[in-house]
Amino acid sequence: MISIGRPAFWVVSVVPYYTGILLATRQLVPPFEEWPRLIVGAVVLGPLVWLAVLAVNDAYDLPSDRLNPRKSKSPLLDGRITLGTAKRLAFAAAVAAVGLSLQVGIVFALGVLLAVLLGYAYSVPPVRLKTRAGFDVAVNALALGAFGPLAGWAAINPDLSDFPWLMGLQGTLAAIGLYIPTTIADLEADKAAGYHTIAVRFGARTTYLIGYAAWIAAATLSVILAATATIIPRSMLPLELVMVPVLIAAYRKLIGPDQSFKGIIVLAALFLFPCGTFALTYTGVL
Repeated sequence: MISIGRPAFWVVSVVPYYTGILLATRQLVPPFEEWPRLIVGAVVLGPLVWLAVLAVNDAYDLPSDRLNPRKSKSPLLDGRITLGTAKRLAFAAAVAAVGLSLQVGIVFALGVLLAVLLGYAYSVPPVRLKTRAGFDVAVNALALGAFGPLAGWAAINPDLSDFPWLMGLQGTLAAIGLYIPTTIADLEADKAAGYHTIAVRFGARTTYLIGYAAWIAAATLSVILAATATIIPRSMLPLELVMVPVLIAAYRKLIGPDQSFKGIIVLAALFLFPCGTFALTYTGVL
């Protein structure tokens, strides 16, 4: 059960969740009295939501997974679990995620319900957004770049009217840049299975350029936000002016039409540096 939930993926949603908490509290460590609720939220967004969406995705992605060397160790392919078990695990995790999320708050729970429904819409026919070029990117980018921080904010403050939406936009653009290379890495397997992902629809080169443009847009927006002291403190501007060219150059070096997941991991790790500096400056530590 743990293997199909991919523990390595949990941090992908917990980090944006923490970012939302940081934005709402302006504290690196939230008030102690909030911890029980926030820990519940992390369990929901980490193990439970990922198990729900990945198990159902694996169940309906078998045709392409059988053709994809990267998926050779999938629990469904190596016989550790059956197709029926994967579907039952997905449903149980979805119910548990929504139920437990009510302990955090109704707004948070509604967001979790939406995330689970989108996860099912991404994988399950007849909607199957994964095979609809553009929607495959939108679902993942919005889930990680916007919904994650929104969930963290809602866990602290259910009033979303003061949420810094420009940070949601910046996060979504960065998520597009990081997600699109995964569609390029799976291009041949998806094409053979007849999945019309964005990479299959537009080809590796054009898809890469779309991701690169989104990455540049995210980096540029961060400079503008710092220069105008909008959300990002102006004290971060010198670092932004140094890191933005580095991040743009790193994307060109690490990401390309002949894509592997190693480059994506290295780029994501590099991206964490300005994110960590933002956390320190936003909370007044630096």
